[in-house]
Amino acid sequence: MLFFRAHYTQAFFIFNQKGEVLISRLYRTDLKRSIADVFRIQVVSNSDVRSPIITLGSTSFFHVRINNLYVVAVTKCNANAALVFEFCYRFISIAKSYFGKVDEEAVKNNFVLIYELIDEIIDFGYPQNSETDTLKTYITTESIVSSSIAAEESSKITTQATGATNWRRGDVKYKKNEAFVDVVETVNLSMSAKGTVLRADVDGHIQMRAYLSGTPECKFGLNDKLVIDKSERGGGDAVELDDCRFHQCVRLDEFDSTRTISFVPPDGEFELMRYRSTSNIKLPLRVIPTVNEIGTTAVSYVITVKTNFNNKLSATNVVVRIPTPLNTTNVDCKVPIGKAKYVPAENVVVWKIPRIQGGQEVTFQGQASLTSTTHRQVWARPPIDVDFQVLMFTSSGLIVRFLKVFEKSNYHSVKWVRYLTKASGSYQIRPNQSHVRLAAPTVMRRQRTTARDATHAQKDERPGVPPTLAA
Repeated sequence: MLFFRAHYTQAFFIFNQKGEVLISRLYRTDLKRSIADVFRIQVVSNSDVRSPIITLGSTSFFHVRINNLYVVAVTKCNANAALVFEFCYRFISIAKSYFGKVDEEAVKNNFVLIYELIDEIIDFGYPQNSETDTLKTYITTESIVSSSIAAEESSKITTQATGATNWRRGDVKYKKNEAFVDVVETVNLSMSAKGTVLRADVDGHIQMRAYLSGTPECKFGLNDKLVIDKSERGGGDAVELDDCRFHQCVRLDEFDSTRTISFVPPDGEFELMRYRSTSNIKLPLRVIPTVNEIGTTAVSYVITVKTNFNNKLSATNVVVRIPTPLNTTNVDCKVPIGKAKYVPAENVVVWKIPRIQGGQEVTFQGQASLTSTTHRQVWARPPIDVDFQVLMFTSSGLIVRFLKVFEKSNYHSVKWVRYLTKASGSYQIRPNQSHVRLAAPTVMRRQRTTARDATHAQKDERPGVPPTLAA
């Protein structure tokens, strides 16, 4: 995997939390070793710095914090910031794959290995190769390698570095060949108090775990009616993706023509595809809230949760967060399933439901008691927030039609496909706005009005004026 080839990094550092340089590598002559002192003074010693990018003159410092370390890339060119950070995070990921946790102790114990990795990953400031599998073929944690093994490894390096599948070794072997595909979607919803959908979209990704021997060719197909380009409408039942991004192993030309994903997978777990959809979104749960303010003393709640999928499926780990006014003292809750509890520190009622079956409907009923205040403030009515998980369901409608594995040894492989739709902090429904007036305040107003009228009547009872005329 290559990064920002059009730009380059001129220096790479790793600092500890005291500002001491643990790893240092300069790639250009226009920077001196003293540039590390600039970062230590301006960033490490300055607690007010919050931005991960700081530019001093023509020099930019990009840093990533991990545990008690600063991973820093320095450049004087107008580099793409996203790509520079991608490189920093990629380096951290590679380091974790070699020696686990990345902290000061690990860096000091493995500084020789880290310098080897840096020299292989970056050449004259240009990132060249950051694939973990490729690096592990010719960078090992052992300091001494026999000549026979070195010769064998050398031949592997030549094939690996120049081959078309540099993300996978060719000598992978498993007793049981398996492939797991997880289609995971996060659904985001914002619904108005009138039940109008203000925003509904899906962020999805296809995660794959490939435990396959040799160099297999994998193919799997998605929906027949799959639309990537918005200009090509596929009808109401089509799955429309606004954009999608693939792992580098996917042959994009074949996907564009047949909508079939063909690839030689990396060994182990990787993200095959990431996508986003904003059309024809199927909402797994429908929430119908009714919230009534009873004068200034109480608020009543009737919250109904309905499932929008068949009864063979179920929603699990459902958590409904119902906001309450700031002056709430207690909430009386009644639920047919799960448990509901008022959390004063967060001003919410948390209703936890372990499982809701498809086609089921459950209702929360409660009444919040309020304390009297001298200055009544208008309640902002925050939205109701719902978290959940639904297995074997996709809100976008994306499905895997088939999954095939081809390998020259023609071995048998087991394939698994799983779907998961979830929401966490982004599935929000605003409650209605209705008020119920108490009778007591009305009576008091009438009494005040009567007293005011009596006062005016006394003033109008002037001498010599008949009461009928005064009225």
